[in-house]
Amino acid sequence: MNADSSPVDILLVEDNPSDAELAIRALKKSHLANRIEWVMDGEAAIDFINHCGDYSTLPKGNPKVVLLDLRLPKVDGIEVLKSIRSSKNKDVKEIPVVVLTSSKEDKDLISAYDLGVNSYVRKPISFDEFSKTVGELGMYWLLVNQVPESIHLES
Repeated sequence: MNADSSPVDILLVEDNPSDAELAIRALKKSHLANRIEWVMDGEAAIDFINHCGDYSTLPKGNPKVVLLDLRLPKVDGIEVLKSIRSSKNKDVKEIPVVVLTSSKEDKDLISAYDLGVNSYVRKPISFDEFSKTVGELGMYWLLVNQVPESIHLES
């Protein structure tokens, strides 16, 4: 868990340790991983975002972006996205969510956009392309994209 007392910039929801390690490495290489949290299943992601369960003592505030895999244990990524977008907390509901998945199924793409995903990216197969893609996603969502400051503050 993030030792910093401020909210994380990126919540990485990825069950594959190799993909998570590559993503974290790419974000660090781009100097975008100052405050990143990695969870391995959808249930932990929902708890993290809602500051409950193992994450009840987190500092208030929301991640600037969620990088979300779809194929997850316990609760799949589509259910995590549903939970975020149906939240009664407006600031949680508006957290940018980027699906980062190996799924090539059109139904996943359509479901994600129907639920309000901000972006849907298929994981490149090669290490170099994966690293480049994650670095570019981090750069865009943390530095280029603009969101209301209230999204990251305590509700």
